[in-house]
Amino acid sequence: MAEYDLHRLLMLACFALAGITFFATGVVTAPYGRHTRGGFGPGIPKRLGWALMETPSVVVFAAIFLAGPHSGDLVPRVFATLWLLHYVQRAWLDPLWMGGTKGRTMPLTVVLMGLTFNVLNSYLNARWISALGPAYPTRWLFDLRFLYGLMLFVGGFLVNRWADAVLHRMRRTQADYAIPRGGLYEDISCPNYFGEIVQWVGWAILTWSLAGLSFAVFSAANLIPRAVAHHRWYQRQFPDYPRRRCAIFPRVL
Repeated sequence: MAEYDLHRLLMLACFALAGITFFATGVVTAPYGRHTRGGFGPGIPKRLGWALMETPSVVVFAAIFLAGPHSGDLVPRVFATLWLLHYVQRAWLDPLWMGGTKGRTMPLTVVLMGLTFNVLNSYLNARWISALGPAYPTRWLFDLRFLYGLMLFVGGFLVNRWADAVLHRMRRTQADYAIPRGGLYEDISCPNYFGEIVQWVGWAILTWSLAGLSFAVFSAANLIPRAVAHHRWYQRQFPDYPRRRCAIFPRVL
């Protein structure tokens, strides 16, 4: 089988996995974070688990990208820089400043599933932009698709970073969970997930690729059910939880 055909087959598998994930996590909430519970096998420290799970999105992506014939071209390098800026933060910096993780674990099964997906996703996107996709000309940086996608990517990244910073500050100053306040938290329970979905929709547009789209679809399929679970958890835990808040999309869901 030619690599292009294998890549397409794996990409279709990623779309199918998104559907399975949306259904599965809508029925059974992934058992980590505030939803941690027994019955899912051995656990490992949360910081370690998070780093192990996300590191392939840095290391595997970089290795595959650099092996591609277009890795020295300007536009693919811009794409790779955007990707790596996000994932260096997510894989290596976030675990260092996570609050409230002492003694907390996450199931090894969750780590392994996340790691496996990140290897697949890194291959699909890195190989597309560095080898199997079009030879993006320099003028692509002035194309409306790139500019609009970049706006969404950067905007989503900033929303995600801000929302996570709010939660981290709360965890460092309080012994238990509390109701987050301010900004988008007045409208939705999970602006961090909202920002991440927007970011990867932006990636799909700025790369104008099915590989990018498969990741955006998977991100939504994974994060929307989790946001709904978070929202319901807040409502159960806090009788005074604001009724006007939605889970992840303002005034929609």
